[in-house]
Parts: sequence; C-alpha cells; structure tokens
Amino acid sequence: MPNPASTADRARALLDEHPLVDGHNDLMWQLREQVGYDFERLDIAGPVATTDTDLPRLRAGGVGAQFWSVFVPSTLPGPEAVVATLEQVDGVRRMTTRYAAHLAPARTAADVVAAAQDGRIAALMGAEGGHSIGGSLAVLRLLHALGVGYLTLTHNDNVPWADSATDVPAVGGLTDFGREVVREMNRIGMMVDLSHVAATTMRAALETTRAPAIFSHSSARALCDSPRNVPDDVLAALAGNGGVCMVTFVPEFVSPAAAQWRLEAADAAAAVGVQARDWVAFQRFVAGYAPEHPKPEATIAQVVAHLDHVREVAGVDHVGIGGDYDGTDTFPVGLEDVGGYPRLVAALLDAGWSDADVAKLVRGNLLRVMRAVEDVAAAG
Repeated sequence: MPNPASTADRARALLDEHPLVDGHNDLMWQLREQVGYDFERLDIAGPVATTDTDLPRLRAGGVGAQFWSVFVPSTLPGPEAVVATLEQVDGVRRMTTRYAAHLAPARTAADVVAAAQDGRIAALMGAEGGHSIGGSLAVLRLLHALGVGYLTLTHNDNVPWADSATDVPAVGGLTDFGREVVREMNRIGMMVDLSHVAATTMRAALETTRAPAIFSHSSARALCDSPRNVPDDVLAALAGNGGVCMVTFVPEFVSPAAAQWRLEAADAAAAVGVQARDWVAFQRFVAGYAPEHPKPEATIAQVVAHLDHVREVAGVDHVGIGGDYDGTDTFPVGLEDVGGYPRLVAALLDAGWSDADVAKLVRGNLLRVMRAVEDVAAAG
C-alpha cells in the first residue's frame, strides 16, 4: 500500500520543481459576468466564494502558468464577438497588472520559465472560438499581438470556415479559408487549439498545420463518448504532429454517467426552447435543472484513466492538463477547484507514473509545444 503522506509530499515537491502549466481557465468570464471586471468587488488576492479560482488556491495547487480563456459566447454576432473578446483581453491585462506581485504577463515558453524563476504565475491567454476573429486574419494577427497565444478554431457553434463538435456539420471540417487561418497561425506563432471542433476539423487541421497543435481542454472519446472528446485515431495523429492533448476535468467529458446526464439535460432544455450549444443559456437552465436532477459525480480515478489512455495512445510526450475551472458547474470529487492539482498528481504517482513522466505532463510537454510553435514562426 502506498503511504498517503509520503505520496502527497512527493506530489507537492514535484509541483514545486515543475510548476503546472494549465491549458484553460474561464475565470475572466466569471469576472465579466459577476462584477464587470471590478477587482474591488471580486478580489482574487484572497479567498473567493463565487469562483473556482483565486491566487491562494492557484498557489496551493502548484500552478506556475495559466492560459486564461478570453472566451465570449459563439452566439454573439461577429463584430460584437470581436469587441467582447477585446474586453476580455483587456480584463486579463488589467488583472495581471493589478496582481503583478503574483502574476507575470507571458507570451513565450521563455516567459513562463522566467516567471517561475521570479516566483510568479505566468499569465497567458487563449481565445476560445473562431467567432472571436470575425472572419478576419487581421483581427487574428492583432489578437496575437495583444498576447493571445492560441485560438480554439470553434466553440459550440460552427463558424463559416470550420465545423464544431456540437453543431450540425456544414463544411466537412475546414474550408479553404479555414486552412488559411491555420497557416496564418503557424506563420505568426499562435497555437492551433482543436478542443470543441468536429473530428473532421481535427483531422483537416492536423493535415494543414506545420506546427504542433493542442487540445486545450479535451479528454478521451474511447472512455467517454462525448463529441467534445478526442478519438483514438486523432490522438495517434497528434503524436505524429508533436502536439499535446490537455485532459480536462469537466464531468460530462470524463464520466459516461455524467455524459448521459448531459444528454438528458439537453433534451429537457430543448423542450423549453434552450439549445445546449448556447453555453450561457444552457448554464442558466442547468442551474435550475440540477437540483431536481443531480449530475452524477466524477472521480479523480476517472481523470487518471483519461490521462492513462492518452498516454497509451499518443505517448507520454503528448499529454497535458486543461482543467476548465470556472467553465462548468461541477468538477470531480477532490478536484473541485484549482487547489486540487496536487491530489491528482498524488493519484498518478500511486498509479505508477514516474516523477519524470509527471514532469512532462504538468509542464514539459506544453513548453515543448510552445517552443516548437515559436520555431516554426521564426523559420517563416
């Protein structure tokens, strides 16, 4: 039997030496919705009751770098989506300035390393959905110039140039313009994020990109049959591409029982005119639906199973973590907020992961991808 105390200590020591790089956190949307980015009303320097994330819990969780999602709903019309995305970017920049003793602005792998050396958490950004560029490569370039490090090609709805996992297929993956978006991201050094996209879009993007791609917050479809998860053939192709699948903690993408619950909730929502892919409206519906229809709990063991599966199919060099905190209503038991990462690392150690493999999972793999993307851009 493993010694729980010694395993916990070993997990903490590993995260101290290799501070975790997490691929996706939706705190900025919560700040926008709850207080309009008013950090006097929602001060993350101390414990916050209404979010999954604050600075003390990030420290407790061993987080060394966080990709803050500058998400806006894909139901917004193009110009409104661009403006709202810029407001989210501004929110991250203001947050990073306000909490400069704890957060360091970061764009590159070298910035992430420097932040750790300075005892700060690297603050990076990812735009969640192609609607955020409004069909414009110029907007894409400007988002990157403002520090946005990846673009998720779609959110829950299709964009004119790419199919989403949760919408009716329209273009069969990527259009010619969609491939141009991917090529431009390669040219400027922006990571291509394939979470949320249809499997056809995943395959088309992997065929097109010259740089490693990521899934910022997706799990394994073989273990939980959600369209938001990654099929095994794509995981295998991702290994050839050099990319990383950052396993998420969202119960509906980790637990088959929770995935079934989501289907039932989606049917109930549709009966009253709410579409599940309308993220904001569906979250509001679920808030009223869940008390009478509780969502089945997910477990750390299930998250470990997804990490094991991605490791088995794609290889240990191609797996990471993207918790999606503040992006859904519940999380696996023991992983309820950003302070829970050490418990996951301890569970991995108990499951036989080596210190070296954990170091790759929590930090090394994503930094390697970032450097490779930077190298492709530098090569022209």
